[in-house]
Amino acid sequence: MVNIRERKYGNKTYYYLVHSFRLNGTVVKKEKYLGSRIPKNLEAVKSDFLTQVYAQKWYFLLDKIKAAYKRDIGSATISEKEKEIEGFMIKFTYDSQKIEGSTLTLKETANLLQHGVTPSNKPTRDVKEAEAHSAIFYNMLKFRKDLTLQLILEWHHALFEHTKSDIAGKIRARQVWIYGSKFTPPSPVEVMPLLNQFFSWYNKNKTKMHPVELAALVHLRFVTVHPFVDGNGRLSRLIMNFVLNRNGYPMLNISYKNRTGYYNALERAQVKGIDSIFVLWFFRRYIKEYNRYLRK
Repeated sequence: MVNIRERKYGNKTYYYLVHSFRLNGTVVKKEKYLGSRIPKNLEAVKSDFLTQVYAQKWYFLLDKIKAAYKRDIGSATISEKEKEIEGFMIKFTYDSQKIEGSTLTLKETANLLQHGVTPSNKPTRDVKEAEAHSAIFYNMLKFRKDLTLQLILEWHHALFEHTKSDIAGKIRARQVWIYGSKFTPPSPVEVMPLLNQFFSWYNKNKTKMHPVELAALVHLRFVTVHPFVDGNGRLSRLIMNFVLNRNGYPMLNISYKNRTGYYNALERAQVKGIDSIFVLWFFRRYIKEYNRYLRK
């Protein structure tokens, strides 16, 4: 927990943020000087301070996960690697589609993508988009160049070309809303300037920022721009995993079961304009998902 501490020097009072945490069995205390007045945007300052503090603790854990994952993958046979990737692809496709309203079950998704068995009495749209998502995922793994708007447009087109051809691969020209959310996406005239800002930010930070933090922010910032009529969540989760995989970290599946915490973290970050809210959630989710590598 972050606390505010007062310190008096003569007749003046100065304020500091203070947070203590345990690292490798030792209690570490971090402070941030606020000045002679408590800032009006205190919550944003606290959130940014926590991100910096936890970076010291979490970057170490994230890199430990990467090292253990690399050893694990390095010792696996080609067939074992392919099987593991296929298993992740099925769960990732199922959950990412389910979050967006797909009616397919996990078993139906597995039978469809592994054996080509089309489920009966399910919408053709759900089937086609699951197949397309699987194909895009494998394309993502093989892609050796970096993230561009053209690449994302191609993935979006591939996702919807057989179900919503009128919007496939096209930047939206109309206002959209996220029903049930307090966040309203940018107006259509803002989309292209914001996309340009997004790629400028990405290209500037892709070699400076920790890859897991970069993946979290790529997801958050892209889905906040909301450049498409549909498919923004699915594309943001794909490019999130593109960043993780490209940098040698295990990919993350955000499950339908845990969607409430995911939705809340996204919405709070978007409404308050504080990226670190989502980044902190992402770090916790990622470390919990790959805790098995920390036990090795």
